Amino acid sequence: MKLTILGGGGFRVPLVYGALLGDRAEGRVTHVVLHDLDAERLSAVTRVLAEQAADIPDAPEVTATTDLDEALTGADFVFSAIRVGGLEGRAHDEQVALAEGVLGQETVGAGGIAYGLRTVPVAVDIARRVARLAPDAWVINFTNPAGLVTEAMSRHLGDRVIGICDSPVGLGRRIARVLGADPREAWIDYVGLNHLGWVRGLRVAGRDELPRLLADRDLLGSFEEGKLFGVDWLQSLGAVPNEYLHYYYFNREAVRAYQAAEKTRGAFLKDQQAHFYEEMRRPDAHALKAWDRTRAEREATYMAENRETAGAGERDADDLSGGYEKVALALMRAIARDERTTLILNVRNRSTLSVLDTEAVIEVPCLVDANGAHPVTVAPLPDHATGLVCAVKAVEREVLAAAESGSRTTAVKAFALHPLVDSVNVARRLVEGYTAVHPGLEYLK
Repeated sequence: MKLTILGGGGFRVPLVYGALLGDRAEGRVTHVVLHDLDAERLSAVTRVLAEQAADIPDAPEVTATTDLDEALTGADFVFSAIRVGGLEGRAHDEQVALAEGVLGQETVGAGGIAYGLRTVPVAVDIARRVARLAPDAWVINFTNPAGLVTEAMSRHLGDRVIGICDSPVGLGRRIARVLGADPREAWIDYVGLNHLGWVRGLRVAGRDELPRLLADRDLLGSFEEGKLFGVDWLQSLGAVPNEYLHYYYFNREAVRAYQAAEKTRGAFLKDQQAHFYEEMRRPDAHALKAWDRTRAEREATYMAENRETAGAGERDADDLSGGYEKVALALMRAIARDERTTLILNVRNRSTLSVLDTEAVIEVPCLVDANGAHPVTVAPLPDHATGLVCAVKAVEREVLAAAESGSRTTAVKAFALHPLVDSVNVARRLVEGYTAVHPGLEYLK
């Protein structure tokens, strides 16, 4: 089975390949094609993968190419993890927003809109090429903003594109762990949009254990989200939010923390990864050791400003292992082998949330089999969550409309309607600022 990874020179690709190395079952991936526009980054990642595969018999073959059509032709699965504009673009997303006093995070608020505006046209082109060159392929999208990009691609690929994210998986795992339950045996009642969802229940053997967690202040304050949001706020909500909702519930504190930080997250990662790829130019460099060292630092500093604002301390060791690669592998297995499973995924709504139309991509538990991912019926969201989900989905739709039409006016509207942008004038200045630094936004007229 052939897997094509778009963004194949990306830093986290070895996580995916590592997961594939542990899969020995029949029908596994035997050929991995890495595609990237940067040949030097491709070379660096290929070296890491070669060291990962050393002494492992029958490791999946790895080839690399800068030719997109070549990479897509004949693919069974396409894993999309591209970053349009690179980490320099992410740093600009953060800086332009913070200069206006609003959040510049890459998937939330102004930064997410800017990232989406320059990513959607590229993602749509990829979707059209997949439909032409590999019409039977399944596309697994990890490109951020994951829900928005998945919806853009679904307009050309239908249900054959599925978005993944490791945030809900990690959240469910942490809740199960503090409750003494096996995450593999727990049903997680989670619903929302990507980076905008809530765990409303966790069932083990038919019993909802979440009320027990919410009633126990010591237990509730013992894990990442309890420390991040505070026990009182979680008890008030009666649910456990995705960690990215910290940007909404504590927006002023988050913006101040990011403004005061020595470097934004994007700037930090840009410098950190530049050092890694620079090191890989040396023929004698130990690629896998250098990658492991860089990854450990990256994971340990994840959402550091938010945790500092909340007084949450360092991340627990169990939360430093990522997880999106495991979701991707489980999804591929379920489809390729008809190994039925349940995963939290980004898929078209159909009739799952009545407040959204059938084509809206949401993040929800899905039953997965050889025919794809099927969203599970869930209870309605409470009013406060419904309002936020509908507002952000409306912004996503304006981003898609702006990307399709090239309308600068529509782009301004997308920024202005976002709950974390507090002025139409700020929205106008954001569009001016982003178009000045991003060549990928020159299409907005």
